[in-house]
Amino acid sequence: MDQRPLPDLAVFALVAQHRSFRAAAQVLGVSASALSHTMRNLETRLDVRLLHRTTRSVAPTEAGERLLARLAPALADIDAALSEVAAFRDRPAGRLRINIARSAARWLVGPRIGGFLDAYPDVRVEIVCDDGLSDIVAGGFDCGVRLGESLQADMIAAPLGRELSQALVCAPSYVEARGAPDRPEDVLDHRCLLFRRGNGQPWPWEFERQGREVVVNPPGVLVSDENEVIRRACLDGAGLAFLIRDQVADDIATGRLVSLLDDWCEPFPGFFLYYPSRRQLSPALRAFIDWMRA
Repeated sequence: MDQRPLPDLAVFALVAQHRSFRAAAQVLGVSASALSHTMRNLETRLDVRLLHRTTRSVAPTEAGERLLARLAPALADIDAALSEVAAFRDRPAGRLRINIARSAARWLVGPRIGGFLDAYPDVRVEIVCDDGLSDIVAGGFDCGVRLGESLQADMIAAPLGRELSQALVCAPSYVEARGAPDRPEDVLDHRCLLFRRGNGQPWPWEFERQGREVVVNPPGVLVSDENEVIRRACLDGAGLAFLIRDQVADDIATGRLVSLLDDWCEPFPGFFLYYPSRRQLSPALRAFIDWMRA
């Protein structure tokens, strides 16, 4: 096998995943112009264009998308092999790429990542906040953090923290003006503030009480992929919101928000850290898992 293109293919994968020469160059510690030159040489050797380039963006061509789909798992295998070699060292080191839901980043990882970096100074961490259901293998990530119901198949998953629950909340002024729902189906008659998932569709509101489930898809006067936007609109009396209780616990305790239908909001498994089952754990990933579960 001609092994000369391998470093250039790794450069292509990095640029395609970041969709930016500058971002890829920062990861590798080289100049963006050097990476651009490498890509031109690779495209010349292959006699096919792999990237669309404009002054503001970079994106894979159709040929580039196909190459990346085959290349990312292969590079992940190479990275895993190198990680196995690194396992012979005593101290965790190297890069750790994590794909994580925004809420998990805010409540679980964010408060603890500084301590982890201080404890393991030779580990470099890259966190990508992503509320979609991304393929962490194709994306070149070492692990992901998601709710249990959102985990990819064929993954090893480790629970992080305790169970969670949703809270249906609104401002006191909203109840005074429009009343409160008596049952889950009643939310269809209210103004609702919805969270949008990765596929562009709002998350349904799932209620459960004593084994009975009710799933509601209310019309939204506001749809956002940022929970904090929804929370602030709810505080202003714009409508009902269905948020993780931890996010609004202080607002409920101080009376800024009213919690509704509590008996329909039973706890569910919380966040999990997951990684490919066929991958040998690197010392850095092993240390991160232990740190987050401690």
